[in-house]
Amino acid sequence: MDHFLYRDGALHAEDVPVSDIAKAVGTPFYVYSTATLLRHFHLFDDALDGLDHLVCYAMKAASNQAILKTLAQAGAGMDVVSGGEYRRAKAAGVPGDRIVFSGVGKTAAEIRLALEGGIRQFNVESEPEMEVLNATAVAMGKVAPITIRVNPDVDAKTHAKIATGKSENKFGIPIARAREVYALAASLPGLEVIGIDVHIGSQLTDLAPFELAYQKVAELTGVLRADGHTIRRLDLGGGLGIPYARDNQAPPLPVDYGALVKRTLGHLGCEIEIEPGRLIAGNAGLMVSEVIYLKSGEGRDFLIIDGAMNDLIRPAMYEAYHDIIPVTEPAPGVEQVKYDIVGPVCESGDTFAKQRMMPPVAAGALVAFRSAGAYGAVMSSEYNSRPLIPEVLVNKDQFAVIRRRPTFDEMINRDTIPEWL
Repeated sequence: MDHFLYRDGALHAEDVPVSDIAKAVGTPFYVYSTATLLRHFHLFDDALDGLDHLVCYAMKAASNQAILKTLAQAGAGMDVVSGGEYRRAKAAGVPGDRIVFSGVGKTAAEIRLALEGGIRQFNVESEPEMEVLNATAVAMGKVAPITIRVNPDVDAKTHAKIATGKSENKFGIPIARAREVYALAASLPGLEVIGIDVHIGSQLTDLAPFELAYQKVAELTGVLRADGHTIRRLDLGGGLGIPYARDNQAPPLPVDYGALVKRTLGHLGCEIEIEPGRLIAGNAGLMVSEVIYLKSGEGRDFLIIDGAMNDLIRPAMYEAYHDIIPVTEPAPGVEQVKYDIVGPVCESGDTFAKQRMMPPVAAGALVAFRSAGAYGAVMSSEYNSRPLIPEVLVNKDQFAVIRRRPTFDEMINRDTIPEWL
């Protein structure tokens, strides 16, 4: 469920007409719903009720500080994967003891940053990282709390580019080597082993891969405790999918996911951490764009919009589907037509949909891309010297620009011309 609905013939973001935002900020732009962000966070938080737990928002999905602050005030922790994300979380007021640091390539500088500013734990991905983390912590006179990410070799049955739990993926250590790696960690004076980390992928639409992975984690917990390790926290990652296509079967609900966690891991007495990103932010955002031209081609019609692949890259990168709807509600029973919906970037890959059935629209009309809140603005770029587009946050009948569109001068003047030119 989201809070983007037609009312009196016009698409609204909560209580604000989307067309009013377009008039104020220009197109294209992203708009997020506070009510949807909070609803989805609380669905996860409530699903784990009865367990000691923390829902850490995976901020790589959408990392604007206004979104982070909204979720942090509701009780969320943060999952970060870079020093920049750590700085964003702290700037949004998130305390260090509610920030988890994941990622396969943490540098010594990033580790120092987190140790100085405070950290809940590092999710360690490899033995070389463990050695650097230990040396850095010892040099600073600190002890770093760690979980170790194990790769359970479970097929998440998702897109190959967002699967992370199979043996050929770059993430974590093979679960078969966990005992020796945990023994190494226990021998290092700058580290404190506190738990296990696992994450098998993103946009999962079936609970079975989670169940298989969590059963392996439960078994490993018993083995490591028998070896003398203190396993008091289980970081289960994120990955639960969202329904991008309205006619698709809905993915499992957070309440069903929570029941699975309780059934497979609840008996272990561990604190549970989960790191949802897409399900919290995905359906909480739209990208809104204006139709520039209607163009007739050889056997097809093109809908050319002012949004492009640099603004929303998911269709070009992942062949991702987004429901695309007119901002003005179509008349009941209107006959739909087929469009190839494309942007202005000089790439054939700048195509959002091919032969998509939708109500007819004219040049100057606004269209909205649903489920664009996750991996939209954060993956955007200035390709073709197109400025980053604004982000807007709606709260009931109010809206605010939370990232403005830079001017062309600001974008171009970041370049520095060498003195010999």
